[in-house]
Parts: sequence; structure tokens; C-alpha cells
Amino acid sequence: MNQFAEQKNRRQAVKMALRFLAPYKRQITYSLIALLFTAAITLSIGQGIRLLIDQGFANQSKDLLSQYVLVFLCLVFALAVGTFSRYYWVTWLGERVVADIRCKVFNHLIHLHPGFFEHNRGLEIQTRLTADMTLLQSVIGSSISFALRNFIMMIGGIIWLFITNARLTAIVMICVPLVVVPILIFGRRVRGLSRESQDKVAVVGAYVGEILGQIKTVQAYNHQSIDQQKFQHYVEEAFTVAKHRITQRALLVTMVIILVLGAVGLMLWVGGIDVIEGRISGGELAAFVFYSVIVGSAVASISEVIGELQRAAGAAERTMELLHAPNEITSPKQALLLPKVSGNIEIDQIVFAYPSRPNVHAVDKLSLQVRAGETLALVGPSGAGKSTLFDLILRFFDCQSGSIRLEGIDIRQLNIFDLRRCYALVSQSPALFYGTILENLQYAKPGAAIEAVETAAKAAYAHEFIMELPQGYQTQLGDLGQGLSGGQKQRLAIARAILADAPILLLDEATSALDAQSEFWVQQALGKLMINRTTLVIAHRLSTVQSADRIAVLNRGRLEALGTHAELMASSQLYAQLAALQFQVSVQ
Repeated sequence: MNQFAEQKNRRQAVKMALRFLAPYKRQITYSLIALLFTAAITLSIGQGIRLLIDQGFANQSKDLLSQYVLVFLCLVFALAVGTFSRYYWVTWLGERVVADIRCKVFNHLIHLHPGFFEHNRGLEIQTRLTADMTLLQSVIGSSISFALRNFIMMIGGIIWLFITNARLTAIVMICVPLVVVPILIFGRRVRGLSRESQDKVAVVGAYVGEILGQIKTVQAYNHQSIDQQKFQHYVEEAFTVAKHRITQRALLVTMVIILVLGAVGLMLWVGGIDVIEGRISGGELAAFVFYSVIVGSAVASISEVIGELQRAAGAAERTMELLHAPNEITSPKQALLLPKVSGNIEIDQIVFAYPSRPNVHAVDKLSLQVRAGETLALVGPSGAGKSTLFDLILRFFDCQSGSIRLEGIDIRQLNIFDLRRCYALVSQSPALFYGTILENLQYAKPGAAIEAVETAAKAAYAHEFIMELPQGYQTQLGDLGQGLSGGQKQRLAIARAILADAPILLLDEATSALDAQSEFWVQQALGKLMINRTTLVIAHRLSTVQSADRIAVLNRGRLEALGTHAELMASSQLYAQLAALQFQVSVQ
């Protein structure tokens, strides 16, 4: 990334943060008031020290000493109250803004077309929503306030230094440019390394999620040692980048401390001589030392916070990338109204290639008409385009040419939510979520009454096994429905489809992974689900679709043959070969 693009991204990241801060002007005002108040109190302590020494100690007056000590304690109390207010409102802002950003990013991601996730690992995105957001929260809710407070303290301290003793202040000011230069040099290096470090950490998180999500396969193939080595490699890469970042940041802080405290030491020597020779009082020197330490520590703190701000800039850029990711599948601005759907689908000369394989047509000039109320089976070898056709019908992708029409209307002219409301999908690997069985079934119809859910479960032959579970419909499922058999998961998916009550049913290899007994119950459930619905069935087991009204034979994205089982056995060589192979295997 060139310097111009980097600066542009940084500006956009700052604008994004300001946009999320904008709704909270009142809370920002509270934070600034508390911040200014605490800075003013801290700077006032220096004058308290001067009076305490010059008036209290020098005059040997107990009354004056008690008076100034009381003033000092009042300042300390005021500082404590101001610090509480500043901490509360600044931290509140950090938490609130990051919560808003998380919701905004998630709301954007959940509408992105599935093709986006072919090129972006879901687990890496998850890391951006967690680790990067935590870093942003820390910066917004702490580091920015800390940097701003120290900047105010630095400016206020410099002013008081000039008021106290201009000659000594000149010594301190000589070192300011010497401090700024390393901040600029090392800051740029830290920023680049921070972005790279966050990318490496995201890869680590994605790999952990992938391996733990497939833990049974990992252990079944005794792959633990290899995965341990790969994980250690990813971790070491992240550590190496982090080490470089830490080194640059440590060098920055070290140089600032040496320069600042070196200037303070020189100032103490010159000021001490002035006190000895009577040009300034001891209280003035003590106040000057106090302000010098404040200015020095403020500059050192700002240089340290710059590292955090650089990391936050990297996190903000990564978040901005997600927010700006384009959604290629959207509803038209003037969507057509969908009439009552009976299930007529016209597929006209569609051509489609996946973005990751632009030169390979997954679907090639395919034309097919699905009649309302019929059951149409899609068969063919792997890679024939069957699942791709489902993706296009659901508008997960758009075809490059040709059209798909529902009830005579091009689906690209329809509101995408209205379109997908017409379909109920039952896939080969049923999608179940962490939560109760009831919540999983209601996924198709949020807020559905328990009676309707039970009716759907009974129609899917799922009610009986659900009631045998410890908490029935309130039984908690693990990730991906862990704890249930394949047949039980599939029947829950069918119950969910029944509850959705959509006019068009899409069945994608719904029984291919089941044993004979589970397949029997699933087929019984599917039989009820298919009544009075237009049904498209993808199947490798031809025995499961022999009774379909029509069977479409696909090969390399093209329609090779269309007809009933008997017709295809006589007219389609590919279908006859598939049937002979399957039935021969089943006989054996």
C-alpha cells in the first residue's frame, strides 16, 4: 500500500470513528469538562507546593502551614471527583461506540452475498469483530482521553513554566524538537507493524476456530501433531511481527524518557545554582520542577499512547474494510410486487461462473421450466451444476447472462426478502444453531406459537424424539446441533421448513447421508412437506426420485435430458449409466 493510499485510509478511519461519536455530543461534553477540570486541578497543585514552601515553611508559621495543607487536600479531593467523572464518561463512550460499530458491521455482513465469504474467512472476520473492537474500545475509552489530558497538561505546564521562570523554561524547550522527531520517525514504523500484527493474530484466531470446529476429523486422522506445528508456525509469525512492533515502540519511549529527563536534570542544576545565589526562591524551583516533571511525563505518555493510536488506526482500517465491502446482491430500488406464488419457475439460457473460477462455467446456457405443484428432480454427476442452480434461484449469486423468472417476473426485479420468503430450503447438512430446539424451529417463523411448532414437528416425525429428550423443546443444542443424530437433525430441518409454509420447496441431498431407518422417517416427513408445493429435489440416490413428476439430467452445467424415470432409462445414456451403477451397487 503506497503512502497516499495509507493516509487516505487513515483519514477515512478517523471519519468513521467521528461519525460513530457524533450522536453522543452530551457525553463528550461531560468528558471534556471533567478532563479540563482535572487538568486544571493538577496544574494548580504546583502553585500549592510553591506557597507551601515559600509561605508555610519559610515563614515558620503553623497557621499558614495548616491553611495551605488544607488547600492542598481540597485540591486532591476535587481531583479525585474529577477523575471519577472523567473515567466514567470516557469509558462509557468507548463501550457505547464500540457496541454501535459491532452492530453496524454485523448488520452489514449479514446481508452480504455468500460470494464475499468465499474470499474472506468467517473466523477471521469474527476476530475483527472481537479483538479489533476490544482494541478500539480501549483507545476510544481510555487512550484518546489519556493523550488529550496529557496534551492539555503539557500546554498548561509549559505556560506555568514561562510564568515561573522564563530562563529555565528555555532549557526545557530546547529538547521539545528532539522529542518530536523520534515520535514521527518511529510512529510510522509502529503503525505499519501494528496493522501487520493484527492480521497475523486474526489468522491465528481463524485457524483455532477451524480446527476446533472439526475436532472429530482432526482426532480421527491423528492429525494433532501436524496441526500443532502449523498453529505454532502461525503463532510464531504473529510473535515475530509483534516483537518488531514492541522493539520500535520501546525505542520510541526510551529515547523520549532520556531526552525529557535529561532536560529536567540540566534544569535542576541551573535552577539549583539560581537558588543558591538567591535569584529564585526554593518554592519557585519546587514548582518549576513539578511543572517540568508534568511536561516531561506528558510528552513521554503521549509518545507511548501514539503506539496505541497506531494500533487502533490499523483496527479501524480493518473494520472500515468490512463496512465498505460491497454487496453485489441487492434489491432493486423500484422492486416489482410479487403476485400470489404458485411455483412457476422459468430458467432461460442462464450462464454462470463463480468469481473464484471465472473461466469455468458452472451453469452453461441452461433452460428449464418448473411447473406449479410438480416435483422436479435434478440429477447428474458431481459438478453438474445442481447446487449452483439452487444458489441462483435463491439469488445468492446472479447469473452473468440469461434470466430466472418467478411467476413471469425476473427475480432480479423483486425485493430479495420477498423472493426468499417463497422458498423453504432443506440441505444435505442441516443448519442448526446453538440454542434450544424451540428456537431452532422458530428460526423459520420467529414468534410462532408452541402449538404451531409442535404441529410442524409432528408432521416431520420429530415430535416423538424431541419429547424423549430431557427438556423436550427447551433442550439446549450444541454448535451445529451436536448431540443429535443425522436423521434427527434432518427431521428438525424439515419441521422448520414445514413451519415456514413456503410455496416452493428446495431439497438438497436431504437423505444422502442417512442410514436406512433414518432415511425412512425423513422420506415420510418429506412426503408430507411436498404436498401442494412445487418441489425441486437434488439427489444422487436415484431410488429416492423415481416417483418425481419429471427428472432433469444435468451435466457440466447443461441440461442433457428431461423426462420421467422410465423415459430417461430409455432415452438418456448418462441417466441409464447412473442408474445401472447405483442399482448394481445396491444389489451387491
